[in-house]
Amino acid sequence: MTVPLPPLPPAPEEGYRPGGRSIADLVVGEHRQLLELVDRLTGTPEPPADGLEVLTAALSRHLSAEEQYLLPAVRSARPDLAARVDHEIDADAGLLTALKEPTGLGELAERVRRHVAGVDALVAALREVATAEELIRLGNRLEIAEEAAPTRPHPATPATPPWNRIVEPAVGVVDKVRDAVSGRPTYLADLPAPPDR
Repeated sequence: MTVPLPPLPPAPEEGYRPGGRSIADLVVGEHRQLLELVDRLTGTPEPPADGLEVLTAALSRHLSAEEQYLLPAVRSARPDLAARVDHEIDADAGLLTALKEPTGLGELAERVRRHVAGVDALVAALREVATAEELIRLGNRLEIAEEAAPTRPHPATPATPPWNRIVEPAVGVVDKVRDAVSGRPTYLADLPAPPDR
């Protein structure tokens, strides 16, 4: 079974392998980084001052890109998991709402952990049916979508294609202008390194 992708230029020859990283590797790696940041924010006596801002920006970008490419690919390649995909989209909306209207860092951390567990299971299911080339092409799209994605939570924006692929990059431009004007940090690399233990 192949995973339907947006229109692509034809591959130059049989056996062609595109450059880039697999969507599965990217998502699992980002999940690890998000969990490390959550643990740093909740489990250290002196969390980084801008840690919540960076977590908000990283999660906003991450969820937007997953909803644009990962979750539709899972729904298409594994129709039997459509209900789980819908559940993750609903949970993402709740996570974005929690970021926008914080109810407590502990609850936010628990939502992030549930997100990681739920989506990692869907990533594993996608790996079972997609080719390495498809996973890499989806990974390339995920990376592009993340760079264009909003850096602030917008739970009211569309969560499924095609509308999220149109609306979220436009909202992302506004967010990035606001970030630049305010000097808001938005990347994990913007945070100081954790102290040695």
